[in-house]
Amino acid sequence: MSGTGRPDEQRLQAPGMTVGIVATHWNAEFVEPMLERAVAAAERAGTQAPTVVHVAGAVELPVVAQELARTHDAVVALGAVVRGSTPHFDYVCQSVTHGLTEVALNSSTPVGNGVLTCDTQEQARERSGLPGSVEDKGREAAEAAIGSALVLRGLRGDGAGVRGHRAG
Repeated sequence: MSGTGRPDEQRLQAPGMTVGIVATHWNAEFVEPMLERAVAAAERAGTQAPTVVHVAGAVELPVVAQELARTHDAVVALGAVVRGSTPHFDYVCQSVTHGLTEVALNSSTPVGNGVLTCDTQEQARERSGLPGSVEDKGREAAEAAIGSALVLRGLRGDGAGVRGHRAG
């Protein structure tokens, strides 16, 4: 894992924004710390208390994210898929990534993809935000979704989010 190019922790200001978070029960030892870090990121940004729901596994994330996208400004999907000895890993990862992308595009609601796709449990541990981890994907996914929602607010004329130069 490189981590190259990863942005620093963002200082977002999103008072009143609504955030929905859907997290899997599978690989809870990695997903629960990511959930805690995503909730903390939303709270730091000043959003309303996030709506948090759980689903069985990664394949269930897109449909619940779709429902959350109907009523929230930003959605965060959290899970961990660890490669096994069958092609199931590839099908799950592709399905989830495609599904979450479709939700975001069809709903015009940002969906932060915090689904770890790792070859080993050690890789998942290193990305989960646990003490000593080198990455914090729960926080990063929440910040990405909230930041994108702020940009959309600005583009839609809601007053916040877009700063700097505009093309024209």
